[in-house]
Amino acid sequence: MTLDIARLRAETPGADRILHLNHAGSSLMSAATVAAIEAHLRREAEFGSMESGVAVAAHLDQVRADAAELLGAAADEIAFTGGNSDGWGRAFAALRLKPGDRVLVGRSEWGGNLACLQRAGLAIETVPADAEGRISLDALAGLLDDRVRLVALTWAPANGGLIQPAAAVGRLARAAGVPYFLDAAQAVGQLPVDVAALGCDVLTAPGRKALRGPRGTGLLFVRRDFQDRLEPAFVDTHSAPIGPGGAVPLSDARRFESAEGPAALRLGLGVALRQALDLGLDRIRAAVFANAEALRARLADVPGVRLQDLGVERSGLVAFTLAGQTGARVQAALAAQGINIGFNGRAYTPLDMDARGLGEVLRASVSYLTTEAELDRFVAALRQIDG
Repeated sequence: MTLDIARLRAETPGADRILHLNHAGSSLMSAATVAAIEAHLRREAEFGSMESGVAVAAHLDQVRADAAELLGAAADEIAFTGGNSDGWGRAFAALRLKPGDRVLVGRSEWGGNLACLQRAGLAIETVPADAEGRISLDALAGLLDDRVRLVALTWAPANGGLIQPAAAVGRLARAAGVPYFLDAAQAVGQLPVDVAALGCDVLTAPGRKALRGPRGTGLLFVRRDFQDRLEPAFVDTHSAPIGPGGAVPLSDARRFESAEGPAALRLGLGVALRQALDLGLDRIRAAVFANAEALRARLADVPGVRLQDLGVERSGLVAFTLAGQTGARVQAALAAQGINIGFNGRAYTPLDMDARGLGEVLRASVSYLTTEAELDRFVAALRQIDG
């Protein structure tokens, strides 16, 4: 079965107001997601936020269960966070690495994760890429030894359509007994996810990207058998309630949460999660892939455009440069015509950008909501900028 795109677009308030090709930045929420957020905010205004939180506690438990289903995890392995960097940073800080500890990263690692590693004074080694730009599994196998304290990989990088062989990396890390953190910011909601098959100890994702949830939400998966190896950098009365024996962290992934969780946003995230599950990740993946490849084919015919995507299997993020134009100028010119795209500078993926001699890339990222007519309109607008 194929997705009913016309119906899904009709249920998305922004779909016909803007030509949105920045789903890798944040996607468009459905009307149902917005309604869930608004309804709870009204509840809080009328009855109080604490009391309203108690009233929806069982509903939030179901959101956690749905998140676990999406990732192939158990509910007690899922923590709600404020976003991808929030979740990754919490888990990384809890690993308690020491300055000089050896860490292996892929060349396309997210700049925010690298910043955390650098600020901790770690010995960061970049695993070489293969001819297609993917992390070299042979090189990784040769670098893994008993001195390595962490393998960090961004599954689908922010500066192009590359999809890393995350499960193969997981098998190598698990065999070596090395913790494996997988940044799935651009993958969750777009690709089928099975944390057991991926072999990761930690996986992070935001709600605002392919999941089409609200900004300020995220998911943190921590493998049950790995949780006791992490000591949260800070706790509160939610994550480590004080009992007769003192403050004891919760025995599950909720130890990484805060008492100040936004119930309204999490309820909205729950609607987005349920929609993704109901639509089916295999069908979502097929639709996104088809749209991305159709866009790449169109862009290849535009004078001055150079596609910058690496890899064999690719995501819905299409990266390119336009000769003689800056990212900011192209983005502004398209925005004036009601078209949203993104662009990345070096800071987002510095290792890969430096390796390829790129200062910035334009990003046109599709969704299953994207239509052929939208792709045609976008390319026509881009040709006008070049002309």
